Amino acid sequence: MSDHHPPLRSFGRLKSRAIKPRQAALMDTLLPSLRPPAEPFAPKDLMPGAAEAWLEIGFGGGEHMAAQAARRPEVLIVGAEPFQNGVASALRHIDEQGLKNVRVHDGDVRELIARLPDASLERVFILFPDPWPKPRHNKRRLVQAETVAELARVLKAGGKLRFASDWADYVDWSLERILKDGRFHWTAGAADDWRIPPADHVTTRYEEKKLGDCAPVFLDFVRA
Repeated sequence: MSDHHPPLRSFGRLKSRAIKPRQAALMDTLLPSLRPPAEPFAPKDLMPGAAEAWLEIGFGGGEHMAAQAARRPEVLIVGAEPFQNGVASALRHIDEQGLKNVRVHDGDVRELIARLPDASLERVFILFPDPWPKPRHNKRRLVQAETVAELARVLKAGGKLRFASDWADYVDWSLERILKDGRFHWTAGAADDWRIPPADHVTTRYEEKKLGDCAPVFLDFVRA
């Protein structure tokens, strides 16, 4: 994947309302120090001594990312989110909790992934991405063959990928495309493995709104 990907966006609007003054200030003061380099980089170089490097794609308001970072201070978590209100919210969580192991890419995750070396991540989260439910908009979904291939490239052997959604069609769509790549093993052995939230999952306010057409489904994969 190169930085010169097609302009087709997998996300909607970039801003919905005025950002609160405190969060706006963090956009100016804290965000610049958390942005990953604009050139190719190894994630663990951003936090020398990090035990692992994780990527959260589309972190929403940052609740899940911040909670995972607080639980695992030895892990570097890089979050990507183009929605400016979500970035501002995440910065508040990072600031209030004094988190030192989070980096924030406020843009298209494809541009970030293109700068990562092979086998440089231990874990990736894609939680409740924009479902683009209308068939004519399906091409805008984040999970496409090309994206899955790039995730397989940057994940180490044994690395983990978690996809979650409350839209049944998107779950089926993603399961088909991730398995079709051939480099991911779906870990589920029984229905409860995708129906019950994993033990390390952090439920967010967005998830609790139940905006989809089914109960949340959690798909965990391991990179072969």
